[in-house]
Amino acid sequence: MIGGVQNIGRIPELQRRILFTLGMLAVYRVGAKIAVPGINPDVIRQTFEQLAGTAFSLFNVFSGGALEQLSVFALGIMPYISASIIMQLLTVVIPQLEAMKKEGAEGQKKITQYTRYGTIVLALFQGVLLAFALESGQFGAGAVLEPGLPFILMTTLTLTAGTTFIMWLGEQITERGIGNGISLVIFSGIIITMPSALAQLWELVRTEQFSLLQVIFLFAFVIVLTGFVVFVERGQRRIPIQHARRVVGKKVAQAGTSYFPLRVNTANVIPPIFASSLLIFPSTIAQFGSDGGGAVDRFFQDYLFPGGLLYNAIYVGLIIFFCFFYTAIVINPDDVADNIKRSGGSIPGIRPGRRTSEFIDHILSRITLVGAIYVSFICVVPVLLSTRFGVPFYFGGTALLIVVGVSMDLMSQIESHLVSRQYEGFVQGARARGRIG
Repeated sequence: MIGGVQNIGRIPELQRRILFTLGMLAVYRVGAKIAVPGINPDVIRQTFEQLAGTAFSLFNVFSGGALEQLSVFALGIMPYISASIIMQLLTVVIPQLEAMKKEGAEGQKKITQYTRYGTIVLALFQGVLLAFALESGQFGAGAVLEPGLPFILMTTLTLTAGTTFIMWLGEQITERGIGNGISLVIFSGIIITMPSALAQLWELVRTEQFSLLQVIFLFAFVIVLTGFVVFVERGQRRIPIQHARRVVGKKVAQAGTSYFPLRVNTANVIPPIFASSLLIFPSTIAQFGSDGGGAVDRFFQDYLFPGGLLYNAIYVGLIIFFCFFYTAIVINPDDVADNIKRSGGSIPGIRPGRRTSEFIDHILSRITLVGAIYVSFICVVPVLLSTRFGVPFYFGGTALLIVVGVSMDLMSQIESHLVSRQYEGFVQGARARGRIG
């Protein structure tokens, strides 16, 4: 791996891509510190300390702390992610979008454009809601210095422009940098919170609220859990596909065997995001619509609080449901079977057509169940660490899945740049036999 890092300096193009990516992420972090005009950041920061466990704390993680400071990037990239998910759902129910998706690069370009429009619409909507919430005092009395229509318009336009800029910045990283830009934006927002988390842990050790032995066990657990996530995220079930010898024009395609991979965690981080949003949305509404310690408040305090038995049970149930739901949207066994048949391939021992579709659906259901249990475990771990063992920061859950997934994708892309030019990559012995670029 050390040799792979050293070889990065020998490829000017890769150097430029890495430096460009780091520069764009630095711009994003600077923007996350610039507060929206007309607000009192101190009041909002104090309010967020009281909103732990609500939807706002979840959104604050994905915005890299920008929402807590109400910066120009306060909405983060969540409107873009929501618009992307909505477009994926619409391609299933709207035949025109489904046909557009099958057109290849040109169709995907149109869908991307629609996603951008949807992002702006969602950002405008969320910006208006946030502006009204600020003005009505839901983020603390005195949060807005000069309330009124000008403040609402300025805040809405500022937040929408911030989200649009982040979307553009992410696309620039994907095109001219290294890795997936949108994922790296979220990744940087999560990583930036690690120093403060370690500082909190050190303060607990210094004040003897946390023993040194507990810290050692915690770091050992972190390493084991991270390794487990890496292992599972790389896991896949490969379905063999045999191709017969056939003639295509003047060329003869030789017989051979390829594989159709099914990942253990096909749905990635979408299920925990959906589950968290749905589960903590009612508590957020109760927070802002408190009935003065009435029945609603008592129910959330006694039963549906983060870390409680009912909370964790519903959370796991929602994750499992969304794992199956989203996997069914991403992978259609009928389409896969049809593509295999049209390419002249077949699964050994399985008839083409309906039997192939049933076979793939059977395997997909079993592997999705394993993936759903795995995601549920990873997402419940930070709740248990925080509520049962007093760990001062959340480790695991959606954040860990994102960090590991983005890191693996980034390493893979750098590896491909190195190996394609016959340099030693991060994996020992990985060396291409192609041309020297």
